[in-house]
Amino acid sequence: MLKEITGSEIRLSYSNYSFNDVEAGEKIIGQDKALGLLRLGLSMNRHGYNIFISGEDGTGRLSAIRQEIEKIEKDVSGLKDAAYAYSSKHPNRPTCLIFEKGKAREFQKDLYKYKDGEITKEQLLYAFQDEKIARFVNSLPPYDENQDAWKINIVLDRTGFTRRPLVIETHPSHSSLFGSIEKDLEPHLSVRVGSYQEASGGFLVLNAAEIVEDEELWTSLKRYLDMTHRAISSTAVQGEMTSSVRPSPIPLPTKVILLGSEELYNKLIDRDDLFLKFFKISPEFDFTMDATKENINGTVSYLKSAGKNLLKQEDSAYHEILRYSSWLAEDRKRLTTQLSLLGDLLEESSVEAIALGKESVDGYAVKAALSKRDWYNSMAEEHINKEIEDGVMVMTLKGERVGVVNGLAVMDRGLSSFGTPTVISATVAPGTEGIVNIEHEAGLSGNIHDKGLLILEGYLRHKYARTFPLSLHAGICFEQSYGEVDGDSASSAELYALLSAIGDIPIRQDLAVTGSVNQMGELQPVGGINEKIQGFYNACLTLGLTGTQGVIIPAQNLSSVILPYQVEKAIEDGKFHLYSISSIDEGMELLSGLTGGERDKKGLFPIKSFHRIVEEELKELYRNSQKQ
Repeated sequence: MLKEITGSEIRLSYSNYSFNDVEAGEKIIGQDKALGLLRLGLSMNRHGYNIFISGEDGTGRLSAIRQEIEKIEKDVSGLKDAAYAYSSKHPNRPTCLIFEKGKAREFQKDLYKYKDGEITKEQLLYAFQDEKIARFVNSLPPYDENQDAWKINIVLDRTGFTRRPLVIETHPSHSSLFGSIEKDLEPHLSVRVGSYQEASGGFLVLNAAEIVEDEELWTSLKRYLDMTHRAISSTAVQGEMTSSVRPSPIPLPTKVILLGSEELYNKLIDRDDLFLKFFKISPEFDFTMDATKENINGTVSYLKSAGKNLLKQEDSAYHEILRYSSWLAEDRKRLTTQLSLLGDLLEESSVEAIALGKESVDGYAVKAALSKRDWYNSMAEEHINKEIEDGVMVMTLKGERVGVVNGLAVMDRGLSSFGTPTVISATVAPGTEGIVNIEHEAGLSGNIHDKGLLILEGYLRHKYARTFPLSLHAGICFEQSYGEVDGDSASSAELYALLSAIGDIPIRQDLAVTGSVNQMGELQPVGGINEKIQGFYNACLTLGLTGTQGVIIPAQNLSSVILPYQVEKAIEDGKFHLYSISSIDEGMELLSGLTGGERDKKGLFPIKSFHRIVEEELKELYRNSQKQ
């Protein structure tokens, strides 16, 4: 139902919470499902149980990896040493020898003892009972003829390791990941391993986008994962160094963990048939969590840890940062899991508190830091509002017009974003072309926006054209918009403009609208609701608040409304208004002042209702179209 929102309904405060007993810590919160699946993936030793962790930056993915590995990495029984040795049959194909942890060095020493006659071959082979080691020792040439043959190249030395290795490769390339061959050395001494081999017996973390964007690197990673598995299975497989030297693979497992977005994960599933063969575990880190007491305290615990070296923080600072957390989550009952963003705000607030001469960070300092952020990032918004004020951008924020609606858009610049009004207009004439999307014709419309326009035709057929064909030529345009338009959040505004143009019905210009609509005329929620409301308020403030201006939002978006205190107060004082609606009927009633009504037993809408007016005009358009 049509409802004006009061200030008390949108007020959000965490001031009733006290955090004296909350200790500093960095526990991962709000990610129970992801952590459970991550633990499963880390504990599985079967082939293919590598891990792809999706989620937004700052949600604690890397911290979670470290914390969960910390719980299991004390078991180092599976760690092995590895060395490349001379191969008498194939010198350019060095043999890979595997030793128990810390034993490779001992073997090299004992090998020289054997050469010097201090121990016998039998004693040497008894100490290192391994078929490959035995073959290597038995095939050694006399020391005087080839001294290098008696040297082994220890590429993995786990001496002193008390934990399973965790390698985070920040600059992946073929050589940094899989190793290289040094020139002017004997083949078995020339092998240098990469981070993939260094992480054997443990875990290798990679940025998924960096790997996948390099097709050759991505292909090589999959090949190495498969090659290592086959080497462990005793299948004769050679490595693929870009050289005449081809060392055999190190038959030790490496669990690869990719960090990427959900979009990239879905893309890999669709385009790479082998992806799920190698990455069977896929924890998804959520970007929001319920605002439970546990999660609230967990957030503050993180903030206390992040703020150890900053000014002392008061509870009021945490209250404001928690409010900002809900704003980021776009939900009054949720918090963001991107805790690093909150840490950034805390540090900025500490700087602001020092500038204000405070001895601690309080709520006022946090508000000041947020205001300073808005001011730093307000240049583009100020330019737009200046154009509205000077008439460069043709826009009316009072009175009524036919076929014109003030929609709302969100503009992004880096990490900041702001809302701004945008004029949407519609014109109608007899014809059979249907609704022409002018943005599409100009190459400025995205696929989702195109879909939204098609839904409008579906609405007209469903609501009106039941006994006659829908026949019209309508044009819908975003005025003075020169960038691509995508998304369906303006579809309700486009429909209001279209209905106004069809029925020649004046609609209010002091109200801006946002919301997606389906073919039944039901409103659906949209994103960026707070930026949109604030953006229209700022535009109205630029030209002067009239006391009647406001924004119409979908009812489902009410839980997302968390506004700056200035806008909140304007709503409380009745200087700015906020309406939540569920249908196009409610929106048209508010914009036009006319009722919609329901069909009677004869199938007719009430006289003077906007539905009756629109339907009669559509019939007239059909008749006139037939005459053409």
